[in-house]
Amino acid sequence: MSLCKWLSLAAVMFLAAGVAVAAPTRLKVTNTWMGSIDDEKLAKEMPDNGVITNAKDFAKLVKAWKVAEEAPEVNFDKEIVLVARTAGSKLTLKASLDEKGDLKALGLATRDLRPGFRYVIISVPEEGVKTVNGKGLPK
Repeated sequence: MSLCKWLSLAAVMFLAAGVAVAAPTRLKVTNTWMGSIDDEKLAKEMPDNGVITNAKDFAKLVKAWKVAEEAPEVNFDKEIVLVARTAGSKLTLKASLDEKGDLKALGLATRDLRPGFRYVIISVPEEGVKTVNGKGLPK
């Protein structure tokens, strides 16, 4: 049997078995903050895994990166914050949740490197989230 016929047969058997993988659900972003920072040393303030789960850590980042005068309101009982940064000139950040509760945070940046760094911070609902990009949530 040729490889092509074998792969076709395997695909039909897989589909016939009723195995279906649900597509991840895109999460609604509840807040977005973005900006640019000249001082590259401040990049070290980026949270582990790009995830913040409490007001104290969020306030620390907001102050260090001068996102706002005071930390914006985030309901950490129901939401988590995701952070991405790049040396490129533009950055977007999206989040989706798969059927196993893994939140996939995907940052897309341009490749045109500039001094300093750009950041995007978003808050999303925490409901159903067990891990972020395969890693446990910070305490």
